[in-house]
Amino acid sequence: MFLRSAARAALVAALAWALPAHAGDRLTLDDAFARVARTHPELRLFGPRSDERLAELEQAALRPPLRAGLELENALGSGALRGVDGAELTLSLAGVFERGGKLDARRTLAQHRIDALASEREAMRLDLLAETARRYLAVAAADARFGLAREDIAQRQRTVAAARQRLQAGASPESVLLTARAALARAELDEARAVQARDAARQHLASLWGERAPDFELAGAALLELPEIEPAPRLAALLDATPELARFTDARRIAEARLQLARSTAVPDLDWQLGVRRLQDVGDTALVAGLSWPLGAARRARPEIRAAEAGLAALEIEREAGGIALYATLVEAHGRYAGARLEVRRLGEDVLPRLARAADAAARAWRAGAASYLEWAQLQSEHTAARQRRLEAALEAHRALIELQRLTGQPLLAVGHAPAQGPTP
Repeated sequence: MFLRSAARAALVAALAWALPAHAGDRLTLDDAFARVARTHPELRLFGPRSDERLAELEQAALRPPLRAGLELENALGSGALRGVDGAELTLSLAGVFERGGKLDARRTLAQHRIDALASEREAMRLDLLAETARRYLAVAAADARFGLAREDIAQRQRTVAAARQRLQAGASPESVLLTARAALARAELDEARAVQARDAARQHLASLWGERAPDFELAGAALLELPEIEPAPRLAALLDATPELARFTDARRIAEARLQLARSTAVPDLDWQLGVRRLQDVGDTALVAGLSWPLGAARRARPEIRAAEAGLAALEIEREAGGIALYATLVEAHGRYAGARLEVRRLGEDVLPRLARAADAAARAWRAGAASYLEWAQLQSEHTAARQRRLEAALEAHRALIELQRLTGQPLLAVGHAPAQGPTP
């Protein structure tokens, strides 16, 4: 399947625009992918499951066993049969001649189950890569929030210093300094919360590969880089090849094989027997043979055939419902990405520069006594809130992009961007 080579690239691309490929000994997204693919138990579980399915195939290829028999008749009876003179000893070999293609149907069913296991593994791996990308993004987001908190603290410290100077000069009351210190304390609280959130996000990410005490740092991030992606109708054309719908193809093959196996039971098998009988009283031997078959096999097979046909019909309806649900999810995620990307761009190009200039102007006016502290503080808060809003919008866009790539199983390339490549597992 194409997912063997594309699954890693599909999710590497989700943050490849935001994260450099290598940053010294720091953890990159591709490093996290490699650790999960190597150690996660849900992926390692497919090894024993594959061995189990191969054993089922081997068992399905076995023909009905031959049976050897030994039968003694007319011995140790009463009257004329008191001794063993009239005994009859029969040595026989018996078996079953399968009809209706039962052997081929069993082997086909077992082989389709093996093929479906490969698709299941690819779907599981893609889901795990998506979860890894989400948790990696959460760590990057925590780092970004910590950076915003540090910058806010630095700004609040400058405000406290300016308020202290004005208080000492008698240009402002002590309440201004106390208010500035309270704002600084809130910023320090935000920083402390960001530190704890960052540690928790690192532990959450490291738990995917079983690490209990993570000590890694992430490569630097540029979360605000959000390129344009293909329109939703073009992405919807990729849904047919996604693991979530591809599994219905495997399930249909299995259902068809089960239907064929059920139909084969309508043809009765033949039980045959061949042997040699020893007639003790005359000392002769004779050939014995037998052939038997069950009656009413077609009638007994009808319920199983109807059940298999109903299961196959239900599978088609389930696939249709699954396709509708996937399309709805894709359209919703595409809309979220487009909206968040627009918000990030407008905040960065229009809102933040103007708020920054307004805050600087308010600071100069406050120092000159032409503006109140509340005006300056309000502008500072609005500027900080706008930066936080831009970061949250960027994170929402990346989450939507990861979901889009999980749905399509393909790297969604931006216009004018080169594909991000990951190593093939």
